[in-house]
Amino acid sequence: MKLRKVTAASAAVLALSLAATACGGSDDDSSSSGSGGGGKVKVGIKYDQPGLGLKKPDGSFAGFDVDVATYVAKELGYKPDQIEFVETKSADRENALARGDVKYIVATYSITDERKQKVDFAGPYLLAHQDLLVKKDSKISKGTDLNGKNLCSVTGSTSAQNVQKTIAPKANLKQVSSYSECIAGLQSGAVDAVTTDDSILAGFASQDQYKGKFKLAGLKLSNENYGIGVKKGDTATVDKINKALEKMVSDGSWQKAVDANFGPADYNNEPAPKIGQLVK
Repeated sequence: MKLRKVTAASAAVLALSLAATACGGSDDDSSSSGSGGGGKVKVGIKYDQPGLGLKKPDGSFAGFDVDVATYVAKELGYKPDQIEFVETKSADRENALARGDVKYIVATYSITDERKQKVDFAGPYLLAHQDLLVKKDSKISKGTDLNGKNLCSVTGSTSAQNVQKTIAPKANLKQVSSYSECIAGLQSGAVDAVTTDDSILAGFASQDQYKGKFKLAGLKLSNENYGIGVKKGDTATVDKINKALEKMVSDGSWQKAVDANFGPADYNNEPAPKIGQLVK
């Protein structure tokens, strides 16, 4: 008799456990390839790039990459409150995808042959170019004008190396730890120009405190095809994201996001790139 009571009690516990499992489930859907449902999706972005991926003091996020990431998530079946933005620094992007920390990454992630060995890419969703940011009244209009001038970029950046080696070898290159420092130097007159992708420069120039003070030189010193990084082998998610990007362009949301995030800097953006077509 005592054995029956124990068995009955165990059965009751088991039934409750199964019911809880059926009703509950994980709230983290970062590794799934389906729709949102009741879960969440983790998306990698930058936290420190105005106009692209920026975490604001109130904890919200803004920028073109954020708008693209949000639109894509919607098309994958997620509502805004189901998106968890994760800071994904350049050096850790491939590892974050491989570990499954994020579902996809939208973070000025240029598609290169080397990177395609480690991750898959949807897109491209933006064609950017290396450019120069100068003061509104600057006479710098071409790369060679930088010879003898003070040029700022981030330490170890390919943009700085490109200028120093092939465009203006006599430029006085100043390398600092962040583009924010370069922009501050440009404002104070400590440097004459800042170089990196035009989208990044336009994002900084669009900030309220800099509106009307700077301009893009309009040089196309390189082609940067921004893609959305996805874990290697997850072709199903790549296909879904590509369809979402095509819809974003066709319904006008892509151009609206470009104008909202880069417009104040008079960013002369390229038309939306064709999915799967890289500009070399």
